[in-house]
Amino acid sequence: MPHVIVKLWPGKSEPQKQRLADRITRDVMDVFRYGEAAVSVAMEEIDPNEWAERVYRTDIQDPPGKLYKKPGYQM
Repeated sequence: MPHVIVKLWPGKSEPQKQRLADRITRDVMDVFRYGEAAVSVAMEEIDPNEWAERVYRTDIQDPPGKLYKKPGYQM
C-alpha cells in the first residue's frame, strides 16, 4: 500500500515509464513516509480512441471527491 496506476497513451519508452515509476515511488515514500517495499506502480496504456470512454468519463469526469488534480482539457 499504496498502489499507483498511471493511465497513458501508448508510445512512451520502457526507460521513460521506469523513470516515472521511480519518481512516483520516491515521492510516495517522501510524502507518506512509507518504505520502498510498500509502494507499487503500474502503467496502463490506453488507446487514444478509447480515452474518453475508458478514462475521462470514468476516472476524471464522474468520480466526485476522488480527483486531486484536474486536467486542462475537457471531452
